[in-house]
Amino acid sequence: MIYMTFFFFITLLIYGLVVYQAEKRSRINKRLSTVFMGEGEMASTLESGLNESKGAHPLGGIFSALFKQLKRVFQRKLSTEKAEKLDVKLLKAGNPFGMTAVDFRIIQVGLFLLIPVATTVYGVLLGLQSLLLALLIVGGVALAHYLPHYYLKKKAQIRSKNALKELPDFLDLLTVSLEAGLGFDGAISKVVMKKHGVLSYEFRRCLEEIRLGKTRREALSGIRERILSDEIKSFISSIIQAEKLGVGIVQVLRVQSAEVRDQRKQRAEEAAMKAPIKMLFPLVLFIFPSLFIVLLGPALIQFISTFSGQ
Repeated sequence: MIYMTFFFFITLLIYGLVVYQAEKRSRINKRLSTVFMGEGEMASTLESGLNESKGAHPLGGIFSALFKQLKRVFQRKLSTEKAEKLDVKLLKAGNPFGMTAVDFRIIQVGLFLLIPVATTVYGVLLGLQSLLLALLIVGGVALAHYLPHYYLKKKAQIRSKNALKELPDFLDLLTVSLEAGLGFDGAISKVVMKKHGVLSYEFRRCLEEIRLGKTRREALSGIRERILSDEIKSFISSIIQAEKLGVGIVQVLRVQSAEVRDQRKQRAEEAAMKAPIKMLFPLVLFIFPSLFIVLLGPALIQFISTFSGQ
C-alpha cells in the first residue's frame, strides 16, 4: 500500500509537469503564429483555436482559470528584489521548463505542502513513534526547501560544462568568420546559424539584446553573468577589453583559442591523474574482498577442518 501510494504520487507529479509544459508551449506557438503568419493563416489559426476551446473539457478551463488567479496572487506577493534574484538563478539554469520567478515560487510552495504531507502519511503508515515522525516531517520540510534550489544549481553547472565543451569549436568558427572579412556581429550571427548549443543560444540572445538597444558591452556582460565558467568569463572579458582598447579581435581570439585548448588538455590530464585514486575505493571495498574470499577461502576452510579434527 505504501509503495502504491508513493508510485501514484510520483506519477501524478510527473504528469502535471508534462501537461504544464505542453500547454505553455502551445500558448507560445499560438502567439508566434499570430505574429508571423499571414492574415488567412491567422484567421484559420484563430478559428481552430476557438474550435479547440469549444471542444475542451470544462474542468480544464476551470483549472486554467484557478492557476492564472494563483499566479496573480503570487505575483502581487513576490517582491521585486526576490523576483530579480530568482530570474538570475533561472537564467543561469537556462530557464528549465520555461519557468518564470512566479512559477518557481508556486512550485516551491507546492513542494512545501506535498512533501511534508507525504512524509507524514508515510510515517503514520509505518507506525513510527512521535519523535521519529517529527524528525521525518522536519526532513521533508528541509527537502522541500533545498530541492528546487539544488535542481537549479545542478542545471546551471551542467549548462556551464556544456558551454565549456562547445567553446573551442565556437572560437575556431568565430575566428575563421572574422578572418573572412565579416564584422563581429555578423560573424557571431553566422556562427550561431551553423551551431546549436548553450553558447549559440547565449550569443543569439546577445545579438537580440544589441538589436533592442543594449550596448555590445552590456550584452556580452550578460553572457558572463549567466554562465558559471571561468574560461568563458575570461573570453568575454578579453573581447570587451579588446573593443575598449581598439585591439584586433582576431588576434585576441587566436590567443584565446590556444589557451582554451591548452586548458582542456590540462583538465583531461588532471582527470586522468584522479582516475587511479577514484578507482581505489571500489577496488578496496568490492574487488579485494572478493579476491580474498576466492583465494584464501579454500585454504581457510582446510585450515579450520584440520585443526577441528585434532
